[in-house]
Amino acid sequence: MNSFILRKLLFIFLFLLCSGTLLSQDIPYDNGKKYILKGLEVTGLQSYNEQTVKTYTGLREGQVITVPGDQISDVLKKLWGLELFSDITFYVTKIEGEDIYLELNIKERPTLSKVTIYGVKKRKIDEIIKDTDLKKGKKITESLIANTKNYLQNKYKKQGYLNTKATIATSRDTSEANAESMVINVSKGSKVKISQIAFEGNEELSNKQLRKALKNTKRKRLGRFWKKSKYIPEDYKEDLSSLIDKYAENGFRDARVLSDTIERVSDENIKITIKVEEGNKYYFGDIDFVGNSVYTDRQLSQVLGIKKGSTYNGVLLRERIADDSKPDADDLTNLYQNNGYLFSQINPVEVSAENDTINFEIRIIEGKETFLDHVTVTGNDKTNDHVIFREIRTRPGQKYSKANIIRSVRELGQLGFFDPEQIAPDIQNPDPNSGTVDLAYSLVESGSSQIELQGGYGGGGFIGTLGLSFNNFSIQNLFNGEAYKPVPMGDGQTFALRLQASRTFRVYSLNFSEPWLGGKKPVRFNMSLSRTQQFLASFGNNGRIEVDKNQQFSITGITLGLAKRVQWPDDYFTISHALSYQLYDFRNYRTGLFNFGNGQSNSLAYTFGISRSSAGPGRIYPIEGSIFEVSAKFTPPYSLFSDKDFASLKARSEELTELQTERRLAGSDLTIAERNELESVDQERFRWLEYYKIKFRGDWYSRLVDKLVLRTNVEFGFLGNYNSDVGEVPFERFFLGGDGLGRNFTLDGREQIQLRGYENNSLTPVDPITFAQEGGIVYNKYTMELRYPLTLKPSASIYGLTFLEAGNSFNNFKDFNPFQLKRSAGVGLRIFMPAFGLLGIDFGYGFDEDLRPQSAGNGPSGWQTHFIIGQQF
Repeated sequence: MNSFILRKLLFIFLFLLCSGTLLSQDIPYDNGKKYILKGLEVTGLQSYNEQTVKTYTGLREGQVITVPGDQISDVLKKLWGLELFSDITFYVTKIEGEDIYLELNIKERPTLSKVTIYGVKKRKIDEIIKDTDLKKGKKITESLIANTKNYLQNKYKKQGYLNTKATIATSRDTSEANAESMVINVSKGSKVKISQIAFEGNEELSNKQLRKALKNTKRKRLGRFWKKSKYIPEDYKEDLSSLIDKYAENGFRDARVLSDTIERVSDENIKITIKVEEGNKYYFGDIDFVGNSVYTDRQLSQVLGIKKGSTYNGVLLRERIADDSKPDADDLTNLYQNNGYLFSQINPVEVSAENDTINFEIRIIEGKETFLDHVTVTGNDKTNDHVIFREIRTRPGQKYSKANIIRSVRELGQLGFFDPEQIAPDIQNPDPNSGTVDLAYSLVESGSSQIELQGGYGGGGFIGTLGLSFNNFSIQNLFNGEAYKPVPMGDGQTFALRLQASRTFRVYSLNFSEPWLGGKKPVRFNMSLSRTQQFLASFGNNGRIEVDKNQQFSITGITLGLAKRVQWPDDYFTISHALSYQLYDFRNYRTGLFNFGNGQSNSLAYTFGISRSSAGPGRIYPIEGSIFEVSAKFTPPYSLFSDKDFASLKARSEELTELQTERRLAGSDLTIAERNELESVDQERFRWLEYYKIKFRGDWYSRLVDKLVLRTNVEFGFLGNYNSDVGEVPFERFFLGGDGLGRNFTLDGREQIQLRGYENNSLTPVDPITFAQEGGIVYNKYTMELRYPLTLKPSASIYGLTFLEAGNSFNNFKDFNPFQLKRSAGVGLRIFMPAFGLLGIDFGYGFDEDLRPQSAGNGPSGWQTHFIIGQQF
């Protein structure tokens, strides 16, 4: 008998012994006899090491084993559990007295060499391979094939393709050892839509009301684009619960769905029929509070807001007890949790039902007052702890307050140093007996510094810009070489430097801000220095722009400011003060922009502001809250203390200006003497500027659905004077229209106001003779934006928007009409990347003519494209 036959016979004996088929008296050895393992051979391996498999079995030579016994069975279970092999067999190759020799024969499963997917878009293939883990080298198992098939069919069924079928085939790949390629064919078919939703048994609520209650399951209807009519089983199941809630809101506590049927009308359409039982309509009876000692019955009743005799509303009752949809909801649970009672329990119980009236007891277990034991922060790799702890409203030893946690999340998001979507407060180690709890904030740092490096061609030459903004700067480590990574960071300060230059102008600015001056109170200190030079440019005989640096206009300015966060009327308010000085210096700069081309004007001003900012939680994409800003800028009323005859100066200026206009219409101009006199008169009038400037801005953010946000905005500005004999200053005016980033934004302290759909500054009053833009004395503006985020990741926040906008500016308050508006509409996109700031593009359509005389009779402004760089969010 050869060795192969002997091995087979021994294996059969071993199998029969293990299965109990042969009894001990049928064979020469005892059932479960102990042997010494003298040898173990592993055969059939292709990619695994023999010694590795031996080690994994746990069997070793010289070991006493029982054959048959649990040891062999356990090894088989372990190896099968790996799902790496398609066949595992033990053979007894030889028995010599007490010694036994075994062979473990393994057939490895094939590995995946490549995957080909048909029937889906190419850009989706990588996502499918990643989600199903169909990577090269993966062992091909029955469960892998089944799971992949189920994943694909469920994936597309969720999108409305109920007829999706996925077939998977494998074939040997001869280019690799023991490898197979996989071909997946996905047949989605057509989307199955809901052609009709019918209801049976409803008498109190109409079909329309019930269909409206199905939030995600809608029938096909012409004109509906915001909610598709595809059938998704998970959404439909959720909507059936919403249907019962709709009844509960209207007093029908016992309403239920008796049946729901789905009828296939065609391959692409189905009909849903829902049969309901409405039951009786109920009303609230007595509502008693039991177990409350912290709050009186009256206080709790005011928060509950449900009166005896009102229609029973189970949804409202549930929300007034605990509204899970709003973390800061005005409900009973938050009332207790905001006052330290974390472990409180509030349960409404129906105690009796008399006819159509239900009486309730609100049973309250208040528990012990809860205090914060430890408050920790993790994830702040760059930002120092003290910058975080000074912003959060939770301290060790304080009463637990859910409201303080929510406010802390907002304040951390407003810093701009962390991803607001990933700020996660975690309650740890709650101890109801001792009344303590730990609180941990998990943060993810986001880039807080920005660099602007760009070049372009404009104004007849190359324009270069270098901007550096460090929004989490640390000035105390300025001379610490080890802190440069690449710059000193972590103390929450702002340091910004910007340089811009071309042949015709130069701009230098430096800003520094410390949000906690002294480190103990939220007092922001701000300092800014700026220097602007504008050179006179004109076209030469050769058609090229020539620049004369002997003819220039410059502004040198410094501003110092303090802003303090106050506690009244609430702690969202900030009061600010700023003192600024600007020197306007003209050197032979005669362009028609001002009446004098030589000389200087000085502006010393104090600005007082009140603002309230509750928008959040993120700074880039706020979804709720509001921002209000009111500011008043004043200069000293110099004319009240001067002996100058400002009335005569103004009269002479107006006389010469009128004469200049008449002569220009006739084709001539003022004489040199008259021009010099006009310059001299206006130089005296405006040597020290005197004016006041009032501005208001309000932004409201309202979340409509999910993260769809409505932003509404109102703005108003007015530039006035104390003395009509001096008149309005030619500086500090409002220039409306366009992207708000006008080319000459630094020339005269002007403010560029964005109004999309029109060219830059085209909604600004213009001199009808010279076409020179004089700037507005008063303006108002209204905006509505619908925003929806595409992604809010730390690397880039992207959202799309649609807008309606309207506004206008006027050259005197007498002509001001808040309803005489220039209107526009359009769409846009915003991208915020930490390293580069805000970038965006808007396409706006202006429905009206602009204010330029040359535009009269030309019709609407039409489509305009606006590029947004560093604008408001």
